[in-house]
Amino acid sequence: MMRLPRLLGLYLLLITTAYAQDPALDEQARQKGVPVDDLRVFSEVMERIQSAYIEEVDDKTLLRNAIRGMLHELDPHSAYLTPDRFKDLEASTSGEFGGLGIEVTTEEGFIKVVSPLDQTPASKAGIQAGDLILRLNDKMTKELTLSEAVDMMRGEPGSEITLSVLSEGEQQPREITLQRAIISIESVRNRMVEPGYGYLRITQFQNNTGEDARKALEQMKSKGLNGLVLDLRNNPGGVLGSAIEVADLVLDDGLIVYTEGRAQKSRSNHTAEAGDLIKDVPIVVLVNAGSASASEIVAGALQDHERAIILGQRSFGKGSVQTVLPLHDERALKLTTARYYTPDGRSIQAEGIKPDIEVGVDSVELRQGGDGVREADLPRHLRNPGAQDESDTSDEDKTPLASRDYALYQALSILKGIHLSRGGHKQ
Repeated sequence: MMRLPRLLGLYLLLITTAYAQDPALDEQARQKGVPVDDLRVFSEVMERIQSAYIEEVDDKTLLRNAIRGMLHELDPHSAYLTPDRFKDLEASTSGEFGGLGIEVTTEEGFIKVVSPLDQTPASKAGIQAGDLILRLNDKMTKELTLSEAVDMMRGEPGSEITLSVLSEGEQQPREITLQRAIISIESVRNRMVEPGYGYLRITQFQNNTGEDARKALEQMKSKGLNGLVLDLRNNPGGVLGSAIEVADLVLDDGLIVYTEGRAQKSRSNHTAEAGDLIKDVPIVVLVNAGSASASEIVAGALQDHERAIILGQRSFGKGSVQTVLPLHDERALKLTTARYYTPDGRSIQAEGIKPDIEVGVDSVELRQGGDGVREADLPRHLRNPGAQDESDTSDEDKTPLASRDYALYQALSILKGIHLSRGGHKQ
């Protein structure tokens, strides 16, 4: 028996080359579930464009645009990856690429900032989570797909691009000219902010983040650790496996995250292995509206296991898993294949992680902005199924980080209180 995709492809080939109806073939296709009438409309649209559009457009361009449109309408995170975009994605997970250092999505056709990455041209220029990018050079973003906008923002280090940016509460956009740089993301940074109290900042989950976080924890533990602040603010996510490794470092056992999708291979359970690296050391996790995806997996797991106190603002709410499916000719699909759930069965899709303690946005250190855009604000976002219809520094570095960051200051106060309640001595 002919498989449906093969039959559909054969039928599409026939109607796009002959434009003729064959009742027998039509009936066979309908019985196999092929949308005959819709495919005929598709072929007619192609024919009309080729014969009547103001400029000549070849079949290859039309089909490529149709593929992009097909994925664009699914959800904000599925995309068609050209060879260049495929290489860019691989580079971003390894931690180095040329660009502005900004995580973006789409909203009503415009480009919206999820979060700027630390110490990049975007963050240094004051671009904030929730900002709307209206124009790239002389091109309105309304005219661009997300992939096209990302392609424009990436480029040779040293080259410039001008962004028209509208921030929340502002009436007029501002022009910002940025110089592209090598975005070499150091995903893990740590320091002792005070004697006995460690600070672990994860900016993005890359292939080596789990091992780097382990080394950072071991280093701080060797200095004596009474409490840890895990900073996931403005962390847009990244490699799922690395997020699981980070959570596993401070969990002794139990479920970390599980995924559910239509395909059997998209369903999985991920559990912690025995051995909490800093057992009995209290943890406060900092999140905000720019904390998305993999960072929400870590926060949700530690919250459900009551291993950490979550402090900050409600997170972004991206509870879906994207799988990169290679195609021929060095192309690929980035396709949403599953939803992930916290150990207690919570889907954070379009909901986010609600902090145990809410703290307003006033961090100078991270340049956080407004309440920010979240997954639920994105067009075509997946519905929640449960919803109703800094590098390591020496002890000589006395930079008063907490004094410039109210959320961190509050986290330290909480950790000190826990330490004292357990019979510890005031430092």
